[in-house]
Amino acid sequence: GIFPWPIEGLPLPWFCPEKRAILEFSDLHVPKSLKKAWSKTKFEFTIDQDFRSVIENCAKTKRVHESGTWITDEFISTYTEFHKLGAAHSVEVWDTDENLVGGLYGVDAGGVFCGESMFYKESNASKFALLFLIEHLKSKGADWIDVQVMTPHMETFGAKELARNDFLDKLERTQKLGLRIF
Repeated sequence: GIFPWPIEGLPLPWFCPEKRAILEFSDLHVPKSLKKAWSKTKFEFTIDQDFRSVIENCAKTKRVHESGTWITDEFISTYTEFHKLGAAHSVEVWDTDENLVGGLYGVDAGGVFCGESMFYKESNASKFALLFLIEHLKSKGADWIDVQVMTPHMETFGAKELARNDFLDKLERTQKLGLRIF
């Protein structure tokens, strides 16, 4: 139920906010234009094929209302080790020339995917990464993901906020199912 939130110049703090954003697959809303683009995409999708490139691209992504990045070199190294241990995972989106054009990464918290960050270099690539991930997780029996903090982007997809205790209860119930999502 906790995640890191680096603050420059301070030791790495861990957060468990009062409100936690989740996306239940039964509430997933895919805009009509995105559905159409998804059905016609020529992108290829992989899981865990280039974790380090995904997290490095997430670190380079310029975000509105943010200066710099919270994904530091130390963070990249640590999460790359998590990946080698089987705890952190990535989805990669490749164009027809085999260039990495989008992706996302997160952590498997005992059968719950906790999304950390995403990026895109081509239109819709990060959204497609999310849709691909959801299809994968559904095939493994999962029915929701932790998106940590509500954003307009996630709200568009149908994400909602839960109170901390409700989130932790849901997390514990799901972990007891013993899902192997990767």
